[in-house]
Amino acid sequence: MTSAPIVVHRPSRTGGRRVTVHSSGRDEILGTAYSDHDLVVFLEGAGVADPDAILDDPQCVEWRGGPAHQFSAA
Repeated sequence: MTSAPIVVHRPSRTGGRRVTVHSSGRDEILGTAYSDHDLVVFLEGAGVADPDAILDDPQCVEWRGGPAHQFSAA
């Protein structure tokens, strides 16, 4: 099984979730998202077309260590 190219990692102790994208054989950290809006902005900056449409697509985005769309402290 392969992982989705975009990973939203578990919420940190202080809130927010690190976002990485797998591209050209390596993982790139896009930043720490504190909301879906932050996540969409990061994905737009990485060249993802219509990022709102893929947030709930498990083939594109893997939400690790917590429910999707939840960014509060762990």
